[in-house]
Amino acid sequence: MWKAIRIVIFPLGLLCVTLSVTQYAHASHLEGFSELVKSASPSVVNISTTQKVQTGMPQLPEGFEMPQLPEGSPFNELFKHFFDQEQDDEPSYHDAKSLGSGFIISDDGYVMTNYHVVKGADEVIVRLSDRRELKGEVIGEDQRSDIALLKIEASNLLPVAKIGKSQDLEVGDWVVAIGSPFGFDHSATAGIVSAKGRSLPRENYVPFIQTDVAINPGNSGGPLFNQDGEVVGVNSQIYSRTGGYMGLSFSIPIEVAMDVADQLKTKGRVSRGWLGVLIQDVTLELAESFGMKKPRGALVAKVLPDSPAQAAGIKVGDVIVKFNDNEVMNSANLPPLVGSTKVGVKIPVEVFRNTKTTVIQVTLGELPEEGAEHAQAEPAATEKTNRMGISVSGLTEEQMAEQNVTSGVLVTHVVNGAASRGGLRKGDIILSMDGQNINSVKQFSGLVEALPAGKTVAMLVQRSGSPTFLAIKVLE
Repeated sequence: MWKAIRIVIFPLGLLCVTLSVTQYAHASHLEGFSELVKSASPSVVNISTTQKVQTGMPQLPEGFEMPQLPEGSPFNELFKHFFDQEQDDEPSYHDAKSLGSGFIISDDGYVMTNYHVVKGADEVIVRLSDRRELKGEVIGEDQRSDIALLKIEASNLLPVAKIGKSQDLEVGDWVVAIGSPFGFDHSATAGIVSAKGRSLPRENYVPFIQTDVAINPGNSGGPLFNQDGEVVGVNSQIYSRTGGYMGLSFSIPIEVAMDVADQLKTKGRVSRGWLGVLIQDVTLELAESFGMKKPRGALVAKVLPDSPAQAAGIKVGDVIVKFNDNEVMNSANLPPLVGSTKVGVKIPVEVFRNTKTTVIQVTLGELPEEGAEHAQAEPAATEKTNRMGISVSGLTEEQMAEQNVTSGVLVTHVVNGAASRGGLRKGDIILSMDGQNINSVKQFSGLVEALPAGKTVAMLVQRSGSPTFLAIKVLE
């Protein structure tokens, strides 16, 4: 799972520390990790996988034909060998190999690792600390949490890792990773917990533990230990500009990993709670527009049709501040809370609406494999640039069907003004403003003209298929 955006989330960590004389004096009083590593290492395994990959043959570019060369030309056979699309040769394959880490979680042979370590593998070999090599059977995989459960058959007693509690970790606590970076078995690296509850792109259902423990390719799936030698996380990813370790490592909390493993073992799949809302953070400006004393919670930008949220009465513009008695400080806090809640359970959701908080009882559904959204349509019209500095037009039925909305106006022109300062762009669809749904150009124009100068209003817009709130302040 090597993603290239120059700032990259890499699936998978050598710790290099420069100490001043004073720092060294303090560090020399710290207990070493030798006893921890000695007792914990036997439960850590090396995982190697083999996957059959078809060897691709070069093909002519589309629209390019084989050149007509003179009979007897030595290039005829060359072109035919490399580019002849008519050849009936059987496709050839080669073995692609990869390495990762894991750890034994039960004495009957269950092993935990990352999903991306064994993804698509035709063969999995688990090498134990005593050099035994055993064939691993993939019991189940869960891409959303990046967890996979393996099973090995061993005649002798297996060393089992002690399972701890990640919620007991504090930022600043020492932690140790043991794994096989670049294939170097049972390498130990140490660092501290940098943060907890981190949300990463495309990884909404895992509240990652962030550390500065050195993690590198091959550490994937290995354990993160606390100072008591208990597993508190599964090493999964690094954040990097170069592809190498840069001091930001992320581990899956062991509670999340064990819950996934238990479900894979008993049901073969993972079930997660589903609320059915699209959310965003509450900025200082949005908090002001909603009448909140300070930014907090998860702002509901869209309620999905036929979802538990819709059935319970949660509305666009609600700010979820508590979920099942757990504080929701920002939007990243909510998905892990929802996902870890059992399906079919009725739970209290506290929302901030119209300057007041109210508690709504919601019965969670099961998170679908892929979200589905529906919509419909209506007419068109345009207006000149208004006091916000924008021009808008009505939406045709085709536009609404294409954009999956049922109402709103399309931003056709933006000049320097309140809207541009608030982040509005040409092509945005304005769905609501100041708590009122937008149904036509005329209605929107009237709402804009009626806005008092200096008031900050929340505007819900749809951009590239996703709804988001903007805070717009009209100064004159």
